[in-house]
Amino acid sequence: MPTTRAKFMCRSVEQTSTGPTEVKRYHNDAQQPSYMTWPRTYRFAAVYDTTVPEDQRYAQATPIGELKIQVDNPAVVFEPGKQYYLDFTPAD
Repeated sequence: MPTTRAKFMCRSVEQTSTGPTEVKRYHNDAQQPSYMTWPRTYRFAAVYDTTVPEDQRYAQATPIGELKIQVDNPAVVFEPGKQYYLDFTPAD
């Protein structure tokens, strides 16, 4: 299967806890420094605007779609209303 690219818009972001959460990281079974973050849930929807030629091409492969992800990494921020490309590549 070749890589498939879709175009999604971030529709919303929700705080998923009432307070900061400690995130512990491990590498080769050894704990790395932890950090505090506010977990967030992002919701995305496929983009399709009939007046945009690029959107017309993407709609042929992904006309309808929804994505919901929880993010704990404070460096990862998606902006509601902004569009993003989503690439699907086999994880063989």
